[in-house]
Amino acid sequence: MLPWTVRRTRLPLLSLRCVDCGTRSFTTGAGRFRVNANGKLLDVWLLVRCVSCDRTSKLTVHERVPVRCLEADALRGYRDNDPRLVATTLLDPLFAHRNRIGLDWAGAWRLYGPSIPLDGVWPVRVEVGFDDPVPVRADRLIAAGLGLSRREVGRRVKCEVSLRRSVSSGFSFTVLATD
Repeated sequence: MLPWTVRRTRLPLLSLRCVDCGTRSFTTGAGRFRVNANGKLLDVWLLVRCVSCDRTSKLTVHERVPVRCLEADALRGYRDNDPRLVATTLLDPLFAHRNRIGLDWAGAWRLYGPSIPLDGVWPVRVEVGFDDPVPVRADRLIAAGLGLSRREVGRRVKCEVSLRRSVSSGFSFTVLATD
């Protein structure tokens, strides 16, 4: 059995329409939060930047939250612009739903693992693990790892998950010999 691992190489781009130029791509850039105090209530935003015109926009993380309701570590992370907190916030499905954003994972992940020997014994079993919950279509992942077309993957690969669906957790598959 060969082990493959999918790792995130960067944070995904955000699918969000820019009000200035109309582009539908934003990035977190250096990953900054803005914290605004209004009496005993806090507002926390994640600052994002348009990849085309550099316009900065704010995405709501917390709105009018009493200071005592936030953990001290989270408050310190917002103040210090903790990169792990930026990643955790961005990958939170509730945050994405609340701000009506989508995540564009194209080019944000990489597959690590040994290549399959072409002159080896067939069939070959491969176990795929995910270090980060990166949603990738199984057929695209396998095609990238094997250097085959997606059509060839459909013919030669037997898998317990649907090849045409996105997966973000571990699975295994078997590569059969050519016909």
